[in-house]
Amino acid sequence: MMPPRRLVIWCPDWPVVAAARAAGLGPLVPAAVFAANRVVACSETARGSGVRRGMRRREAQGRCPELVVCEHDPARDVRLFEPVVAAVEELMPGVEVVRPGLVAVPARGPARYFGSEGAVAERVVDQLDAQVGVECRIGVADGLFAAVLAARRSEHVAPGRSREFLAPLPIEEIDQLTDQLNGQRAADQSELVDLLRRLGIRTVGEFAALSSSDVSTRFGRAALLVHRAAGGGEERPVERRRPPSDLVVEEELDPPLDRVDQAAFAAKILADQLHARLGELGLACTRLGISARTEHGEELHRVWRCAEPLTPAATADRVRWQLDGWLNGRSGRQRPTAGVSVLSLRPEEVVGAGGLQLDLLNAATGEADARAGRALARVQGMLGPEAVLTGVLGGGRDLRDQVRFVPWGDERRPALPAARPWPGRIPSPSPSVVPDSPWPAEVFDGDGYPVGVTDRHRLTAAPCRVGVSGGRSRAVSNWAGPWPVAERWWAELLADGAGQTTPAVQVPPRSSVRVQVVLEPEADPAAAAGADDAAGEVALLLVHEGGRWWVQGAYR
Repeated sequence: MMPPRRLVIWCPDWPVVAAARAAGLGPLVPAAVFAANRVVACSETARGSGVRRGMRRREAQGRCPELVVCEHDPARDVRLFEPVVAAVEELMPGVEVVRPGLVAVPARGPARYFGSEGAVAERVVDQLDAQVGVECRIGVADGLFAAVLAARRSEHVAPGRSREFLAPLPIEEIDQLTDQLNGQRAADQSELVDLLRRLGIRTVGEFAALSSSDVSTRFGRAALLVHRAAGGGEERPVERRRPPSDLVVEEELDPPLDRVDQAAFAAKILADQLHARLGELGLACTRLGISARTEHGEELHRVWRCAEPLTPAATADRVRWQLDGWLNGRSGRQRPTAGVSVLSLRPEEVVGAGGLQLDLLNAATGEADARAGRALARVQGMLGPEAVLTGVLGGGRDLRDQVRFVPWGDERRPALPAARPWPGRIPSPSPSVVPDSPWPAEVFDGDGYPVGVTDRHRLTAAPCRVGVSGGRSRAVSNWAGPWPVAERWWAELLADGAGQTTPAVQVPPRSSVRVQVVLEPEADPAAAAGADDAAGEVALLLVHEGGRWWVQGAYR
């Protein structure tokens, strides 16, 4: 089924455009917006001096000493983008905010009204230039992802040609699917891009050519959604459905809202109520409608489209930002003449809650959070702080380094930072079972001889049978690797080098080789009896370290 035609309006570098407008900077002043000390967006003048997105602040200022530094402020971006959305809405209905600087509109209706999709694009450009004075680019294609990339190139993709349009584009373009307001999702998407490049996949078409089953097994569910979009389809073609009508939450505000700090409190209450109802039905929201009515009867409505299902906190943020845009971002006749007296949230589109996995301590309501926290604190009071531990996922190349358990209530800081690239790390999916201590294993070749590792980190032979913990060996049906990793190899050089200072903390070097194997089901029915799923096909992560093999994890 062909995805619907979308017309996307993209305002380039909107975070820095909004920051410059708020600070009163001229269009030729080099400026950049930073978050976590890295460039989020930069002006054309700054790019001409060598500043790039993702660059550290010191490096950016080194390349452009006169660079104006602005802090990332999503509320400011939404507030100043509201006049742009309102100007587009005057021409056509159904405007959806993807993120500040990017809006999408169904192309079919406006094209019929104005005569063609090209005519719609011309009208939008003229409208925004006349009313708001901002530069924009228009793209039209089948599906939102293709339309976004078409807008970045100011292209009109003919119906049915989205897959051909996407195929030659560099694989880095799948970052455009990321919700830039969600830092963790953006980091995960960047990690996927880096992994695909290291695997030799350089274009969107090469990624789309992979089978869906292989993508889901190797990279996980999030990558499968990206794979669908890369093939010119919709991210969620099956799960998406219209929500029940009784999911609308509404709040009468007395006194009416006319300040942003009041809006923040009301937004959190409504967001918690909405997600509590969605959780009862096993649903999550991907398109959120925000409606408001003022004391003078003025109706305000806006739809936000999200790449990932919304959380209660993300919903509250969007409501607060939107109210700030309505109350403070508009000017002249567009600004409401009175405070907001009624606020309502409507999930315009929902998916199964599998798209949003909340943990025990991140439930849909603050009441559940507090109740769980009190119960865990009571257990700690009876049994000690170490009786309740919280798993913290971090970085590292070895599975043993990536998870750290801390007592409940302590700071959840990973042992190693997760944001670093960690070359040599085993890519996702991770093993579903990781033993506390690795299980000893034996690996044999086709002639029954042990398989070893050479000085160049290569296997001496292909693995044919594997035995675990002294048990019967099982045949290998498939295997992948080896993946060598040498950590802290410089420790010996520092210790033995002339004139070198010995480190205060002596950390021994570690060298290992990882191999993934799939073991065939147990052939002997008597041996398999009572062994549950361990007798069936199972995949293992083997590690050769210290001169022998170990099972570091199992995929079941």
